Amino acid sequence: MSAAGSLATAGVGAAGLATGCAALAGVRWSASYAWLLPLGGVRLEVDALSGLFMAVAGAVILAVAVYAAGFADSPGSGALLPCFCAVLILVPAAASVSTFLLLWELMAVGSLVLVLGEHRERRAVREAGVWYAVMTQLGFVLLLAGLGLYAARSGGETFDALRAGASGMGPLSRGIVFVLLAIAFTSKAGIVPLHAWLPRAYAEAPGPVSALMSATMVNLGVYGIVRFGLDLLGGGSAWWWLGLLAAGGVSAVYGVLQAAMAADLKRLLAYSSSENMGLVLIGVGAGGLFAVDGDRRLAGLALAAALLHLINHSAFKGLLFCAAGSVVRATGVRDLDALGGLRARMPVTAAFFALGALGAVALPPGNGFAGEWLLLQSLIHGLAVPGVATAVVLPLAVAVIALSAGLSAAVFVKALGVGFFARPRGGAASGAYESPPPMLAGMGLLAAACAGLALFPGALGPALDRVVRVAGAQPPLGGGAGLRLTAVSAALSPLWVAAALTAAVVGTVTLVRVVARRPRRTGARLWDCGGGAPTPRMAYTATSFAEPLQRVFDQVLAPEQDVSVTPVRESAYLIERVRFRHRVPDRIEHRLYRPVLEAMAWAGRSSRRLASGSVHLYLGYGFFGLVSLLVVLAVGW
Repeated sequence: MSAAGSLATAGVGAAGLATGCAALAGVRWSASYAWLLPLGGVRLEVDALSGLFMAVAGAVILAVAVYAAGFADSPGSGALLPCFCAVLILVPAAASVSTFLLLWELMAVGSLVLVLGEHRERRAVREAGVWYAVMTQLGFVLLLAGLGLYAARSGGETFDALRAGASGMGPLSRGIVFVLLAIAFTSKAGIVPLHAWLPRAYAEAPGPVSALMSATMVNLGVYGIVRFGLDLLGGGSAWWWLGLLAAGGVSAVYGVLQAAMAADLKRLLAYSSSENMGLVLIGVGAGGLFAVDGDRRLAGLALAAALLHLINHSAFKGLLFCAAGSVVRATGVRDLDALGGLRARMPVTAAFFALGALGAVALPPGNGFAGEWLLLQSLIHGLAVPGVATAVVLPLAVAVIALSAGLSAAVFVKALGVGFFARPRGGAASGAYESPPPMLAGMGLLAAACAGLALFPGALGPALDRVVRVAGAQPPLGGGAGLRLTAVSAALSPLWVAAALTAAVVGTVTLVRVVARRPRRTGARLWDCGGGAPTPRMAYTATSFAEPLQRVFDQVLAPEQDVSVTPVRESAYLIERVRFRHRVPDRIEHRLYRPVLEAMAWAGRSSRRLASGSVHLYLGYGFFGLVSLLVVLAVGW
């Protein structure tokens, strides 16, 4: 990326970070620009909730701008990337329906153009662009319908008018508005079953764009649910949040299962994003459910847990995608089965990927641990809330989080072990080289954010207090070096956990070296029956590593196998070649989207008969349409 583009992007990120931090500190501001849009104009307002998402986006954008300075420039990204980043920061600041819709559409179109940067060279990029365009525009149609109905029933399009008019809306109208908006926002967040665009777009987008989309853009789907569902609509009914809990749980489990089966590094990370957004949605759904039941403090705890995990996800997933972009830049491949040996050839990138993976598996001292631990605490203490729904749903949610954490550990052990620590499996991996200093510096900033969030999560306590107040809940957190929960009797000090683990590791290594001191020995290869030294072909691949998990979840994943036997020409009893093909397709895409696409293709082919080229027939179509419209108007009048 050019120096001017990097500087512009960094300036946008710094502005968003500063504005967001000021809002989290208690500074609120609003502005109106009537001349920018007809009728309503452009209205912007920043509170603590907006500030959180602006600060997260600004921090990631700043790091990615440094990273992009050393990345190969894709067509059009130099001028478009700063504009896209500016829209990402402005979306949470929108304070009216027209402003929000305008910025949302600009964000969708800008990200689509960035994804299509290499559409002329690769067909897969064009296919990813089509999927992303269709899904994002369908989401926009639902968003437009929901916000249009909301504004019409509340009597105004500003957020203040929406907030004031929500109490006067009937339960049916509020429910319809929430369902329409929830589908649109969960589609942007990559929640199953609306996730089909996500692995395609993330995999085919350039490295900096993938990092921005995964670490910032998907967050805005969660922002929309919190802003409209909790703040503007006022919480609504319990079934709203039970539906979100169910969607989040399905997305978490299904996303991590698909990540476990994936051999494409960037698709693996994309499905991991779907899993983590599912965990965030579990927290938001639990918070809404507790708020409906009247326990505002427990609602604040669950919402704070969800937002803390969202912040942590932005840090470690941005780092992971930047590291994956470095791998693709150095090798030209994304297939883990074709990589290996990168730890020796790209040591800094491997270390950064390992740090991001530690956050993704939610184990101490990784930065993902605090958010998931706090989320588990909120769900466990929520069992005291009376009601059949909570008694059934919350234990299932706890089980989902535990299952996703275990599978996530297997996912990133596979990615690290096969991609970085195994032997090279091809010339691309053998010839890999370390990334240039700007890319390492950008990843270093994200790594520093991961380390800071892992060791001092309690520093976010006051900011999260203000955010949950805006959403209508009571703050559960106190300040200090650790996470102090006033709603539950529990405490956590990640700094001491990290220090204890470090001391244990150093002590164990030292003890082993002291005990193992023996006279020097000469190493020699063991007799191997003439088989020769092991080769990379004998090592585990990503596919073979995931095969035991695939067998356990066969009924969910529905893998496909095909064996083709080719006999020799002279005899049908002698085999010339046997081909075995095994793949694990996205079952939801296979069962849900493929029939729809086939039906649309059939409708398109059938509609060709209507275009016969006859002018008389076309005039008949117009006459029939006009008569039908007049009949409808007459009946309606």
